[in-house]
Amino acid sequence: MTRTASVNRKTKETDIRLTLNLDGSGESEVSTGIGFFDHMLAGFSRHGFFDLECHVQGDLHVDGHHTVEDTGIVLGQAMAKALGDKKGIRRYGHFTLPMDDALALCAVDLGGRPYLNFDCHFPMDRVGELDTELVKEFFYAVSYSAGINLHIKMLAGDNTHHMIEAIFKAFAKALDMAAGAEPRTSDVLSTKGSL
Repeated sequence: MTRTASVNRKTKETDIRLTLNLDGSGESEVSTGIGFFDHMLAGFSRHGFFDLECHVQGDLHVDGHHTVEDTGIVLGQAMAKALGDKKGIRRYGHFTLPMDDALALCAVDLGGRPYLNFDCHFPMDRVGELDTELVKEFFYAVSYSAGINLHIKMLAGDNTHHMIEAIFKAFAKALDMAAGAEPRTSDVLSTKGSL
């Protein structure tokens, strides 16, 4: 049985249709109107082996903020739905990912307590049509709507494109680890008995 969830969200600022399969093969169909953001979501899908369909119509005539943040909200909601009761998963995941000059660390706890620690500073204000300050906004939205504890730290890097891409891929690998099966338990990994 695959863990799949679809979420549709429409506001005056964005109209989003998203489907996430945590047990996929890394196939994606992404269209947000922001080319570099599409590239990052496709990389997240591919390197986490998640199937992702994400179609966004946002108020890009204003700027990219609502598009990126609301996509994070919807992706987080889909993660929470797809994970279900979280029985039998590892819960924790971490990955340190190199990409040329960049080295990104990501650690995830799917325990239901939202928190973001984002320790990254980018040399450039924009990559393509993406404002780099929106990277933090995206992961904040994901962490709080999914109910996950998320730490992201840039350990090295000079090229902003490489740095952001390393972050998205590290997040994908850490999430894949955390959402994966823990064969030593069929229950939730918590002394409380629930997550």
